[in-house]
Amino acid sequence: MATRTDPFREMDRLLTSVLNADRTAALSQAMPVDLYRSGDHYVLHVDLPGADPGTIDVNVEDRTLTIRAQRSPRTDEDVQWLAKERPSGTYARQLTLGRGLALDAISATYTDGVLTLTIPVAQEAKPRRIEVQHGTTAPTPEITSASA
Repeated sequence: MATRTDPFREMDRLLTSVLNADRTAALSQAMPVDLYRSGDHYVLHVDLPGADPGTIDVNVEDRTLTIRAQRSPRTDEDVQWLAKERPSGTYARQLTLGRGLALDAISATYTDGVLTLTIPVAQEAKPRRIEVQHGTTAPTPEITSASA
């Protein structure tokens, strides 16, 4: 018996599987952030919807901030998936931090799928006002000589 193949259907199936694999890989790498300065600290919001709170790990080494989290796949038995677009696995993102930040004072909270990091500006990097002395002559240091 001869079988008939449709080359366009086969090409469509192949292309769809490749595009879906790329889309899933792109989604699993996605970790969108918002970053802004508010007064004397920076605030970083990281979207981690569905991440297991116990798997969230934030580290600073030198000036590199690393954020990792994991979303576990559903392991229900007797399930027939109709759509499965939410990626699972490990998310990771690294950001290089600038100088003048108090890296030892970073705080983190995780609420409603959003990780919030508060990064204070270091004391030495904060702007400060230098008072200018007014006078007619510059002060001269007194010189004392020690007698023998």
